[in-house]
Amino acid sequence: MSTAIPDYTISFEGPIIFVGFGSVGRGLLPLIKRHITPHNGEITVIDPRDTNRSIAEEYNATFLHFGLTRENYVEVLDSLLGDKTKRGFIVSVCNEVSSKALAAYAAHNNSFYIDTVVEPWPGFYFNAELDKVSQSNYMLREDFQSLKKNLINTPTSISCCGANPGMVSWFVKEALLNLAKDFGREVTLPKSKEAWAKLMCDLGVKGIHIAEKDSQYRNLPRPKNQFLNTWSPEGCMAEVLQPAELGWGTHEKKKPQDSHEHTEGHKSAIYLDSVGGEVKVHTWTPTAGSHVGYLITHNEAISIADYFTLRDGDQVVFRPTCHYAYHPSDVAIESLNELLNERDRNPQTDIHILEEDEIISGADELGVLLYGHERGAYWFGSKLTIEEVRTLAPYQNATGLQVTSAALAGIIYALRHPQEGILETEDVDHKECLELQLPYLGKVFGVYTDWSPPIKNDTQTTDPWQFTNLRLDE
Repeated sequence: MSTAIPDYTISFEGPIIFVGFGSVGRGLLPLIKRHITPHNGEITVIDPRDTNRSIAEEYNATFLHFGLTRENYVEVLDSLLGDKTKRGFIVSVCNEVSSKALAAYAAHNNSFYIDTVVEPWPGFYFNAELDKVSQSNYMLREDFQSLKKNLINTPTSISCCGANPGMVSWFVKEALLNLAKDFGREVTLPKSKEAWAKLMCDLGVKGIHIAEKDSQYRNLPRPKNQFLNTWSPEGCMAEVLQPAELGWGTHEKKKPQDSHEHTEGHKSAIYLDSVGGEVKVHTWTPTAGSHVGYLITHNEAISIADYFTLRDGDQVVFRPTCHYAYHPSDVAIESLNELLNERDRNPQTDIHILEEDEIISGADELGVLLYGHERGAYWFGSKLTIEEVRTLAPYQNATGLQVTSAALAGIIYALRHPQEGILETEDVDHKECLELQLPYLGKVFGVYTDWSPPIKNDTQTTDPWQFTNLRLDE
């Protein structure tokens, strides 16, 4: 483990445009200034809130105090990209500005693009008139991925390149290579989606938890009716109120009674009637051991299950179950319980992100738990403490640095591979990106565990890795 600041740099002379400047944007800008040169003063930040204006200005970025909308985004971006002879870079780290619209604009206007999550226009997350299918991350991803049909050989755009979604997909690939080595398999580095899926199938992996335990804390009580979190409160509230979603594996014997299949797209995921904040699962991380997490919808649960699907023609031969198993910080759990139980799902308007100088201690332990193989379960990931963060990068906590360092790696990947079109994080070279990111991740390690969830009497199977065993309320 090293806390030395990495000194690599890459040259880029075009304009950089931040769409949004919350907890991710304010942490990412210093990393971009550190690693991407020269800058020429052509960095612009667009945000309807001016909370972090002073940070933007500290790093010589122009701050525009308004938001992008359906009506203005083309005009605003046109004005910032100028004659477009220099390729620009659009960095979307916001809420409720359409990722699909920005990525399509970038492709047609000589710009790179990256985001950390697929975002819709306003009127999606808290719209009671939308049915569960329309409000799912599955459909958001399907809509974004439709860009691939026509946008070929365009400037590189990387979708969902944060910690999760993002970095965890690189962890899955590295974990598979570690398993293969430990199992004594002779494996060459897979070069295709199908080869990766075959490797996972051959290793006997049945499922994957994106297993995260956030132990960062402060010593002040949470004010009533405030959503307090270590990352975007708006994003967290949106996710816990969306339907719970998970990639659905071929080893599963029984679908949940409240589950539904999709009728469009790749059909690798299902959704539940319950919102994510109401679905709990047994899970495991190295420091906390066995504990309970929330099954909150995330893009990577769908994209990983889809990427590692092995087909024989139209027949699905293998697919892992995949979902997020998230144990947030204690104040976030308090905030979530208040949202669901005391406010009848009416989102708090008083929101606050725990800043690095408020946090007394703690870490974010985020990794992938690959289970069901011959060794039981294997967790591979990052444990990053707040103390380490303070030596590595300004204006962010441990959760934030895991996200911003992944976004930085994705940006540099795009600059190195400038004409690859629309990508997800599963599509990029995971070793190249992890090499860029690792210095910012604290302790990165893998560990086997003999943990497994309790077998329920009604499952009629001795396989502990059935979702019916992992879920608490079935």
